[in-house]
Amino acid sequence: MNHSDGRDRTATGPTLVCFALKEEAAPFRKRLGARVGTILLVTGMGRRNSRQRLLAVLRATRPRRVFTCGFAGGLNPGFATGQVLFHTSDAELTGLLAATGAVPATFTCADRIAITRAEKQGLYAATRADAVEMESAEIHSICRERQIPCATVRVISDPADEELPLDFNQLSHPDHRLHYGRLVWAVLKSPGVIPALLQLQAKTKRAAMRLAAVLMQVV
Repeated sequence: MNHSDGRDRTATGPTLVCFALKEEAAPFRKRLGARVGTILLVTGMGRRNSRQRLLAVLRATRPRRVFTCGFAGGLNPGFATGQVLFHTSDAELTGLLAATGAVPATFTCADRIAITRAEKQGLYAATRADAVEMESAEIHSICRERQIPCATVRVISDPADEELPLDFNQLSHPDHRLHYGRLVWAVLKSPGVIPALLQLQAKTKRAAMRLAAVLMQVV
């Protein structure tokens, strides 16, 4: 036992890797395969979903460390699509993640997806955070209460100067699940967004693959 921080560094529990969406997790899931010692958890978007799903897992097992992963919207204009960023207060995880080429950064946790350049600029001015996402603050809070080392590891899916082609906040259920009926209707009303949606899909797929490559070096 390390009496300086109360954490049991001899813990042999699994590594828990959390994603909000299955699309974010897909490349990592494929590369992870049947490897033992790592649990992949898809929580759903937002604080409430991530809290409920994480607490359910913690009732059954105690992980030795937790990663909160997935996409993040860029706020700092210095970070491009595909850049993997991380944040942790744990020295051991800092060393592991820095060795992968991931860049230390700051995150702000929001209750909605940042859609426009103006919205991102406003968040950057208010928080000076490098990127925005919707789950990590809750996951870090729970892990801090239980003295479990935790790190945010996120990849930029849309940089600060890029607007998303649709307002996905308006196309979601109250629990942040995508409402596919609304999405189809939005596309039918504005078919001109289809090329931008396909481009976004391709870019986020590459970003998720880059994130998976980083995570496979630390799990």
